[in-house]
Amino acid sequence: MLKVGAPAPYRETHLAGAHTHICSIRRLAWVLGLVALAACSRGGSSSQARTLKLEPCQLEGLAPQAQCGTLEVFENQETKTGRKLSLRVAVVPALAAQPQPDPLVFLAGGPGQAATRLGAVLRAVEPIRRQRDIVLVDMRGTGDSSPLDCEVLPKDDAALAEYFKEDDLAPRIRACRERWDADVRQYTTPIAMADLDEVRAALGYEKLNLWGGSYGTRAALVYMRQYPERVRTAILDGVAPMGLYLPLYMPRDAQRSLDLLLAHCEKDTACEKTFPRLRARTEGLLEQLSQAPVRVRVPHPRTGVPEDIVLTRQAFVGALFGLLYSAEDSSLVPLMLDRVTQGDWAPLVALTVGRGERTEKVMSRGLQLAVICAEDAPFLDPAALEREAKGTWFGAGMGQEMMKACEGWPKATLPEGFREAVVSDVPTLLLSGELDPVTPPAWAEEAKRTLKNSLHVEVPGVGHNTLGVDCVRKLMVDLVANGRVDTLKPACGAGLARPPFFTSFAGPVP
Repeated sequence: MLKVGAPAPYRETHLAGAHTHICSIRRLAWVLGLVALAACSRGGSSSQARTLKLEPCQLEGLAPQAQCGTLEVFENQETKTGRKLSLRVAVVPALAAQPQPDPLVFLAGGPGQAATRLGAVLRAVEPIRRQRDIVLVDMRGTGDSSPLDCEVLPKDDAALAEYFKEDDLAPRIRACRERWDADVRQYTTPIAMADLDEVRAALGYEKLNLWGGSYGTRAALVYMRQYPERVRTAILDGVAPMGLYLPLYMPRDAQRSLDLLLAHCEKDTACEKTFPRLRARTEGLLEQLSQAPVRVRVPHPRTGVPEDIVLTRQAFVGALFGLLYSAEDSSLVPLMLDRVTQGDWAPLVALTVGRGERTEKVMSRGLQLAVICAEDAPFLDPAALEREAKGTWFGAGMGQEMMKACEGWPKATLPEGFREAVVSDVPTLLLSGELDPVTPPAWAEEAKRTLKNSLHVEVPGVGHNTLGVDCVRKLMVDLVANGRVDTLKPACGAGLARPPFFTSFAGPVP
């Protein structure tokens, strides 16, 4: 495993899509948890006939014009009968007059993120676009691909109490499911990857370069197993191998990330001096919250109008969990913990509301549940949830809520051996952030054992996304250009670390 230097700040949408809210199903949004087609007559962009009609379109956050189209697929891929779904496809064309024939395909995170709504992320792969098309497909059930929409977070004008209340959302989820004109058993990763292969054929590509983030790495691995002859290279950022069950290991992995943060603060002179005994004070607060929730009055971050809210221990640790995804956001955590232990909850509330609203714009909660209820929840049990959460600040609540949300969910059929490790000799670049609270480096190491032609790069000072690191982007460019991992030579400085901690809201100590 190679280690490379830390990133410059990178504020684009995370590939995981797991960053959002804190209460009941709202916390589960943090699960894994992440971004103009060549003209039909364009020579060199593909080696098969293109059958999908494309028209100019503009993707949010992306300056270059794309071309978009809609591909109809059967909801039931096995029988090829009945209801059809419309998949939204967008491709940003290569800049070269005669581009390479294999595009880079972006597989978004979540599960539930819409790839075509993460256009800003594509700026990081601009060098790859010089020679290759960039393809984005909204996975069935997301974005503009027959979405399974279900509102589980408050609307923009909602009172703050709506963000933090603890309630049973299972009836709301059932109501959404009854409203959809969909067979939710057909919204799994293997079926979505069959869709992707239909898109590949309709666009006239023989092979693909896959780029997945967070849950998108699971999708990429499944595609690699189902269609090994169609994959030229793979880039997996924030690796979620088949042995990672959502959200079973999240308390353990998040505690690891939090322990690193607190240890770094204790070793940092300014952080330790400004926030003495931070761990002990926070543990004292957690004990108080375990005994009884707190009622606080805080200004609404958008209106400034004071509102009364009730905060439970679960609400607090859920909000804390979300802040660990990004190294930049986690640099505020010591300051936030210091304030809440002194009774000032306004910073925590403002950070929580802002992050949740950003994530909801690109996330389909129904698809997220369809995938997890089919592929993860059936493998969970209460004893395992308690075992993996033992000794953590975060507890087994997330897993327990997921199991409850999935009660009564129609049972999907998964391929035999679906949860077995994916074996492949496709050249694969595995990327991990040292501080990642949900897919830490150990998961990439697990995947690497059966990916026979792979390289794992751990990036210090980074959370759940490594795309902001210059040398990581260079590794991606080199892999796609050469189709080999044995020639990759990262040239990044050693000894770099997480961004400096904020000691006040004015910023870090200069």
